[in-house]
Amino acid sequence: MVPSDVGLRQTGCGAVTWRGLRNRFGIAAPRVAVRAHVPWYWRALATGLVLSLSVAFGAWLYDLVREVTGRDGHSPEQVRVLRERIVELEQELVAARSSTSAGGSALQIERTTQEELARQVKLLEEEKARLREDLALFENLAATEAAAAGLTIRGLHVEPDKSPGQYRYRLLVALQGPTKEREFKGSLQLAVSLRRGDKNDMLTLPAAKDPDRQRFALSFRHFRRVEGTFQVPEGTVPISVEVRLLQDGATKASQSVTL
Repeated sequence: MVPSDVGLRQTGCGAVTWRGLRNRFGIAAPRVAVRAHVPWYWRALATGLVLSLSVAFGAWLYDLVREVTGRDGHSPEQVRVLRERIVELEQELVAARSSTSAGGSALQIERTTQEELARQVKLLEEEKARLREDLALFENLAATEAAAAGLTIRGLHVEPDKSPGQYRYRLLVALQGPTKEREFKGSLQLAVSLRRGDKNDMLTLPAAKDPDRQRFALSFRHFRRVEGTFQVPEGTVPISVEVRLLQDGATKASQSVTL
């Protein structure tokens, strides 16, 4: 090997080494950042502190805005107007309730009046039917007066009343012929045939020891409309009713009706 070649090779190796060092530690060398290691819990604590401060600041700012502009975002003037409107609405509500109560009272009065009128109309219709019946009976009495004389019973009707087991009866009694100038003094007796299951029974009113016998007493000169009620025992059904006119213990006239 020639010595000059050896020197060139040595010079080339030195140039390469110098260039590498300059690139690593010179101006063109890459930047290196040195950071201290921070544990994760310290970083989490710092993050929570920042968030807490942010929330506190936001709450303070919200309260400040409410205090300056008025509660719930309304100005004091708007709040006053709303309060006045609430008062007006409350007054209107009270007035509406009063009107409704008055209207309800008027409606109740009108309904009661209508019910009372309906009841009176029904009573008048019943009275009209009775008068027509009486007229027919009187015409019949006038037609048969010359042919028959004595006590007669006309137009016997028996029908259920309002209370359970209670029945209402009505009839017309009259004196015909020459005896019409006399006065009848006696009593009325009811013989009610009853059925209890498959057995028949008889109810006589007034009973022998009835303390209210006086209500069956009867006195008239020409004619008289007789009305009343009687009660049948519980569990029985009336089959027929016979009405008798008694004078001095004897039956002077009778008439029966089947129910």
